[in-house]
Amino acid sequence: MFDVRKIQEQVIFEAIRNRSDTETGKEIINGHDGLAKSENNADWVKSTMRRLENKFDKETTKQIRMSCQCGYGMDEKLAFLKELIADASNMEEFANSDKAKGGGLFCKDGVLYLQFLFCPCPMLADVDKLETKTWCQCTTGYSKVLFEKAFGCGVDVDLLKSIKAGDDICLMKIVPHGLIWK
Repeated sequence: MFDVRKIQEQVIFEAIRNRSDTETGKEIINGHDGLAKSENNADWVKSTMRRLENKFDKETTKQIRMSCQCGYGMDEKLAFLKELIADASNMEEFANSDKAKGGGLFCKDGVLYLQFLFCPCPMLADVDKLETKTWCQCTTGYSKVLFEKAFGCGVDVDLLKSIKAGDDICLMKIVPHGLIWK
């Protein structure tokens, strides 16, 4: 059976361990007293993010969460983006087709955006509201990897809005650092 919680525990632990050490990873995942193991998913997400934010500075916390992306469905999304790229000659054509809009993309004033009208994260299904956008940084990491593969250049991704943090949509700004169309 597919256990999203176990997967999340492992990817967060590895991301923390890569930035710090094993003990810090265990403490953030399980809590100082180990009681986090018995928390439901919603409470675990919130308490784990609090422990992460209390242990690391804002930028390190963001980098840890960005490296927690799962890669689920990456091949299909990459094929979708490559198809959009092949059918376009610039960013506006790429992002403003009906197909692109259906995938949540749009371009405004030459800037690419990706939006979701619902929270796609299964770990947040029972979370009413997050205190910060820290948990959602995994989607910026996912989008960074995806768009770098599609565009063949470095990409910055900024999380502008998050439904679970109280916004009306999830919204990311995607900024490529290279020439996509020749």
